[in-house]
Amino acid sequence: MVKLYRPEGGYLESAQNKEHLASPAALERAMNMGATVEGVVTLCDENMRLHVDLGCAEGIIEADEAIWCREGEKQKDIAVITRVGKAVACKITGLENRCGRLIARLSRKAAQRECMSEYLSHLSPGDLLAAKVTHLEPVGAFLDIGCGISSLLSVDCISVSRISHPRDRLRVGMELPVAVKCIQKEAERIYVTLKELLGTWEENAVSFEAGQTVTGVIRSVETYGVFVELAPNLAGLAEVREKEIEELRGKIGQSVAVYIKSIVPERMKIKLVLIDAASAQTLPPSPMRFFITPEKASHLSRWQYSPALCPKTVVTVFGE
Repeated sequence: MVKLYRPEGGYLESAQNKEHLASPAALERAMNMGATVEGVVTLCDENMRLHVDLGCAEGIIEADEAIWCREGEKQKDIAVITRVGKAVACKITGLENRCGRLIARLSRKAAQRECMSEYLSHLSPGDLLAAKVTHLEPVGAFLDIGCGISSLLSVDCISVSRISHPRDRLRVGMELPVAVKCIQKEAERIYVTLKELLGTWEENAVSFEAGQTVTGVIRSVETYGVFVELAPNLAGLAEVREKEIEELRGKIGQSVAVYIKSIVPERMKIKLVLIDAASAQTLPPSPMRFFITPEKASHLSRWQYSPALCPKTVVTVFGE
């Protein structure tokens, strides 16, 4: 059985969804059993109704059935319009023949309400789930965590290595695992985190050795040196001359070659030497490596980033 309550689009090509959309009779069965189906929105008309391609029928989602809103929230037109060209999860609420065409009345709101009550409301801090990036803002990335329901991944929870904007790490449409950071039950809001799934200091550092020259990304420039990211959860410090500081500030986010001078686990330090900083260039984000995924674990209670022999402890305790 295909698991329901995925981010929208994750169910579209499944055998079960195709079976529900195979014929008018199949649509009626799906309606009677209360199944969630997915189709692609082809049009938002002048009345803010979404028209959905269901294969054997045209689906219509009325404006007030397009989005489930939390108490006190108002539906935004932009949230409806931006569904055009994308998959939506919905319930079939009625079928009718109109001038020889089969029209399916749909409710995305009903699918989202069920997702919240049957799935998301039962989650606890530390639970892992699949998500999809829907849009990026300076404050963080907004993710679909099931049937189009949104969750915030704040910029400080994206990785241990500091970034200035979520676009430094993520792209719209990217699918990724996340862990529940905290839940505001009264507001029915779920906040998630990613950095705990990107490996500890030791898990990342084991891929590097002193004496190697590798590429990294300049993440911050301080008066005492330059922090260069070697992996999303691992950065080293390169000492630079004072006269180079201002020039390097203009290269934040750019890729540069670095020589690894030393790796010191007990201090959680990697000392680097910049190699030809003048040749730094902007490159697409490197693929992220997930050390923990929903397939490997369903829940995290505690995650320690720092090595055991390091006096400084960096740890996440979920549920506190």
